[in-house]
Amino acid sequence: MDLAIIIIYTLALLLIFFYSISQLQLLLNYLKAKKKVDISDKFDLKNPAEIPFVTIQLPLYNELYVVERLLKNIAKIDYPREKLEIQVLDDSTDQSVEKIEILVAQLQKNGLDIKHITRKERSGFKAGALKEGLKIVKGEFIAIFDSDFLPKEDWLLQTVPYFKNPEIGVVQTRWGHINRDYSLLTKIQAFALDFHFILEQTGRNFGRHFINFNGTAGIWRKECILDAGNWSGDTLTEDLDLSYRAQLKKWKFKYLEDVETPAELPVVVSAARSQQFRWNKGAAENFHKNFKKLIKDRSVPLSTKFHAFFHLLNSSMFLVILVLAVLSIPVLFIKNNNPQFSWYFNLVAFFLVSTVIFLLCYYTAYAKIHGKSFKSFLSFIGMFFTFFSVAMGFSVHNSLAVLEGHFGKKSAFIRTPKFNVSSLKDSWKNNIYIQQKFSFSLAVEFALWLYFGFGLYSAFMLNDFSLAIFHLMLFVGFGFVIFRSVRI
Repeated sequence: MDLAIIIIYTLALLLIFFYSISQLQLLLNYLKAKKKVDISDKFDLKNPAEIPFVTIQLPLYNELYVVERLLKNIAKIDYPREKLEIQVLDDSTDQSVEKIEILVAQLQKNGLDIKHITRKERSGFKAGALKEGLKIVKGEFIAIFDSDFLPKEDWLLQTVPYFKNPEIGVVQTRWGHINRDYSLLTKIQAFALDFHFILEQTGRNFGRHFINFNGTAGIWRKECILDAGNWSGDTLTEDLDLSYRAQLKKWKFKYLEDVETPAELPVVVSAARSQQFRWNKGAAENFHKNFKKLIKDRSVPLSTKFHAFFHLLNSSMFLVILVLAVLSIPVLFIKNNNPQFSWYFNLVAFFLVSTVIFLLCYYTAYAKIHGKSFKSFLSFIGMFFTFFSVAMGFSVHNSLAVLEGHFGKKSAFIRTPKFNVSSLKDSWKNNIYIQQKFSFSLAVEFALWLYFGFGLYSAFMLNDFSLAIFHLMLFVGFGFVIFRSVRI
């Protein structure tokens, strides 16, 4: 039994180590990308003959609190009105439908080419709405924004010109966060998303590896969508799915790190849970749908296949971490009861290099936003350990999502409630979309919180503190998730 535990524990450490190596290579790519001068050929939008027709699609579903903010912001987009169309793809089933009708009518009176498009059935969820709207678009290029995004006025002027290169199928921009400092929860989410949008997306794009359209704040060439097989609702991350299918068709993606598109982060754990569940399950579904095709494609370099493996299985790392965490307490006892394994535990210390790699990678992204001062570095260290503690606290919930994705269990597309928290800090508490309910995962999280509390006690009992910091992070992380899940 002890040997089996050690073998599984070692395999988990190895997977995390190879994942860290992939991240280290992305860091090196990122640093190289920063030295490269962009010489892309671009449309001259000052020349009327080069201005392409653009359609903006706004997929909505019960967005009562943010739809007015969204539409008023979109109406300010700086682009020739005769070359711009806006589709409000509204699948709502509540009073927001009437609100949207009024807002759209007002914008139409102001000369904006905007249409309110509804469906009788929400088939295919967001993918279905985008596909339906695509049938009647006027634009050669399709920009997509979720309801909580607030693109700046010059957004189209900064993105559309790159499509002069006929090989470019997608231009994706970096997400910003209008409520980054709202709470510890929003700071943690911003910390993770900044890492993805600064280091991972830039690193993959520079290395000519597959990246993903992030579902919003990006613009597609219509021809690319159709050539790749159009939108599909058979996974929960239709954006990742179409991205891989398009790149398998040899379309190129352009990532613009320096073009920021502000958006709102979820401010309650229940909303963050629903978002995380969809992203993590969808990634696992896409691994099964698209990775076999990628492996069989001999034209795709081995390095790209390596990065795609960890890209599509990124969410599965939660399952690996959960296994590692649960086994860490038995491993502590095995270590103290079997001195003949001392050589093994000395060897295991090598895997601390993974933590060092993650620290370097995350600091690079953090410094891009917060600067490189000593004060900023100290703040980063605190956020680094806080983030990983809370990420481990979400590991049960996210692991269940990953397992459902790998085993093919289908589920509905659950939207993330939006709050519009730019004014009163407590204004979201009466949000009609918040669903607080007891779940199986919450019960497991509580049991694991007690379990890792025992792990901390075991350090004192055995006088072995080699895993004490790890167990403390787990104890704090699960405690945070539990507390914020039951408290409004």
